[in-house]
Amino acid sequence: MNTSKQPYGTVLIKADRILGFLSSCEKPQPLNIIAKETELTNSTALKILDTLLLIGYVHKDPETKKFSLGTKLIKYANKSINQLDIKQIAHPYLVDLQQKTTETVHLGILDDSSIVYVSKIESKNPICLYSQLGKHVPLYCSAMGKAIIAEHSDEEIEKYLRDTPLTQRTANTITSKENFLREITRIRALGYAFDNSENEDGVFCVGTTLSTNNKNYGAISVSVPQYRVTEDFLQEMIGALQTCRRQILGELA
Repeated sequence: MNTSKQPYGTVLIKADRILGFLSSCEKPQPLNIIAKETELTNSTALKILDTLLLIGYVHKDPETKKFSLGTKLIKYANKSINQLDIKQIAHPYLVDLQQKTTETVHLGILDDSSIVYVSKIESKNPICLYSQLGKHVPLYCSAMGKAIIAEHSDEEIEKYLRDTPLTQRTANTITSKENFLREITRIRALGYAFDNSENEDGVFCVGTTLSTNNKNYGAISVSVPQYRVTEDFLQEMIGALQTCRRQILGELA
């Protein structure tokens, strides 16, 4: 009797075989060859290909009816590579940033209309902040998110505002288009952004992007309980953050 654990969702394994075969091919492939090489029936292969086509993982030429890998996979591959590389590159500089400010620092990457925390170094102060790796925060109410979106063109920002409701998350959240565009102008002039308790009550953040050669690798921020922010300390945080940014970008150049 076979007591080995069976995988859940064997259709995913079949889909992986199809994607693996297509990735090994220099040219688009017809259905019958895909089915033969992946040891599937034509009908099973077609059902899986139709689903992969629907979600953008494969492309189907309308004239030849042949299949190739879709562009959606490039997006995920690039994000995975960037996330891995930037975490490794940024880590020693984030450690230094945390030591200089004594507050919590984050590294985040862009994911559609959100910023995602991919690295965090905790403050050792008695009162620190709760945040979770993998957490998604809207761009419009986070320091890292606003810093990234400020680098987009005016047309891209207009589209973002059409597609994204500026939902009130705290009393300080910017919810009007006019105020948001004024904030973008300020960020562009300064080179960094604030989250003045706009996403979470009592939490202040300053963030800046990691962009070079027309490519964005994410953003970094320092987060601190609002009551600890003084003008002198704010300037210290901004200076340390900008130094950290220059160091990381120096590695990426």
